[in-house]
Amino acid sequence: MSGGAAGGGLGAGFSYQKFVHVALEQTRLRTALATHPSQEKFKFIKTNEDNSVFNALSFSAPKIRLLRSLTIEQKNSVQVLDFAAFSEPEYDLPIFCANAFTSPSRSIVVLDLNPLFDTSEHKDYREKYFMNLMPLIDKYSELLPWGGKITSESLRFFSPVVIWTILEPTEANHQILYSAFMDYFKVWLELMDEAVQETSREKIDRNREAQHKYLTWRAEKDPGYPLLKKLIGECAAKDLVREFLFEGVSSLGTKSFLEYFPEYAQEDGTVNKKRSMAGKSFEARPWDAHGQFIGGDAGVW
Repeated sequence: MSGGAAGGGLGAGFSYQKFVHVALEQTRLRTALATHPSQEKFKFIKTNEDNSVFNALSFSAPKIRLLRSLTIEQKNSVQVLDFAAFSEPEYDLPIFCANAFTSPSRSIVVLDLNPLFDTSEHKDYREKYFMNLMPLIDKYSELLPWGGKITSESLRFFSPVVIWTILEPTEANHQILYSAFMDYFKVWLELMDEAVQETSREKIDRNREAQHKYLTWRAEKDPGYPLLKKLIGECAAKDLVREFLFEGVSSLGTKSFLEYFPEYAQEDGTVNKKRSMAGKSFEARPWDAHGQFIGGDAGVW
């Protein structure tokens, strides 16, 4: 899982299901969705708590390797959305990512087009995908303000248009979030529509490894894992993370987490589980109006 957003204050009727349904409708207007094999295994997940309902959906399409959503609804309590779209490796599209965790007191939200490549180092990639998207963040930077201090570890795969925010779970804020979610997802669908298939084996392999690196990071660092473990047990939670949320971590590549991120290795060869290893924290958005990183050396890639 990943990230979060809050909303018990919206009452028992509040749900992220609308986000998922409309996103799937929009996708079907542009491409033919087929049920992904992972859906069958995870569509009906039994939870340890009677008041908790899981809803897991996953699809693929000609240019989309995986489009999947997980919602968790606990009556008058926690509501979770984890929605993502990954292109086939023949395309270097950013990864659409929407994570919202809503409790009665607050909503924690991350909404982004996660870049496959570091946008500071790969300026061509930044210009290809993000230069024209900066008006998006202009539109929402005041409505969905920066959520406060965040470490360079958390920034590792964020783009210059990321929305990271913490909100009071009111109906008005929920509507703003829905608007932002749909704007961002429609942009991703437009990029998908326009994407031209790569023919260079070297570039396809590079895209595949970049996506695998992202999946490996997310599967290891998923902040929603403790909640999943509590609701469905450790074994089922591990399966859900690796075979559904970040499906491809076992098939797109063979490198381990520590091969990609050796700085997390402990002396006994295990992974350091600390949320933040080192580096700066950012209390304000560390990108300028042109998408250039201005936070100094974050060391995020």
